[in-house]
Amino acid sequence: MENLIEILKVILLGIVEGITEWLPISSTGHMIIIDEFVQLNVTPEFKEMFFVVIQLGAIMAVVVLYWHKLWPFVSGKNNDNVKYAPKYHGTNVFVKVLNKYVKWDTMQMWFKVLVAALPAAIIGLPFDDKIDELFYNFQTVSITLIVYGIIFIIVENRNKGKKPAVNNFEGLTYKHAVLIGIFQILALIPGTSRSGATIIGAILIGTSRYVAAEFSFFLAIPIMLGASLLKLVKFGFAFQAGELVLLIIGMVTAFIVSVIAIKTFMSYIKKKDFKVFGYYRIVLGIILIVYAMLAA
Repeated sequence: MENLIEILKVILLGIVEGITEWLPISSTGHMIIIDEFVQLNVTPEFKEMFFVVIQLGAIMAVVVLYWHKLWPFVSGKNNDNVKYAPKYHGTNVFVKVLNKYVKWDTMQMWFKVLVAALPAAIIGLPFDDKIDELFYNFQTVSITLIVYGIIFIIVENRNKGKKPAVNNFEGLTYKHAVLIGIFQILALIPGTSRSGATIIGAILIGTSRYVAAEFSFFLAIPIMLGASLLKLVKFGFAFQAGELVLLIIGMVTAFIVSVIAIKTFMSYIKKKDFKVFGYYRIVLGIILIVYAMLAA
């Protein structure tokens, strides 16, 4: 019975992760909130690792849904993307093979994603433990939910009626990628939202909401893989009986829910703006602050 309860808790956490990872409302923040009320009966070390590595399930949803945009190689028979290839001259066999089998537009997109991932990696890797120690708490999440909720509303009001300058990945430059990466540093503070920070940054520099959201999804892949690997290495792969099962269940649940959440979110932003997420963040942040005051 006790094991069943833990499994149900993990399924709940997987559902929360799958929904909130891709919406600009902070998955980490929501996981901390859920943990305040529904605590897993596991070691603190496993819980810290679990809250990060469960995101791998969500990542796989992006990989599956966007495989056609993410895989940079083709059979060589129908490479319609050769126009994006570097303009090399001569008869170099290696260059000819690359031009035949590499989707250069996709490859360039990946270069931009990696460039955007660097700022958060440079800051996050050396200060990961310190950031967790200082900011991984209920109070920080409450404040950041409200602050960035207000920012979302201000940004959307500011951009109302403006036509975006960047409507596809071809128009997204390396300068844009660096600036988006700098905004992603803000997401190192729990409650900010990684997708929220990158989407705000992308919209401010002139991208469409759709491009901002997709680039945020793709940027999540190296960032989450790196963060998960870091947590697994620190944890030491020393799973106790049942812990690996809980982790797998959480990841599978996050994957299934993420597929639904991503499709719904992308359909929504074709017609609507992000202000509803701003209002949600503000209301939730206020509720949490009131709860903390009453519980004190």
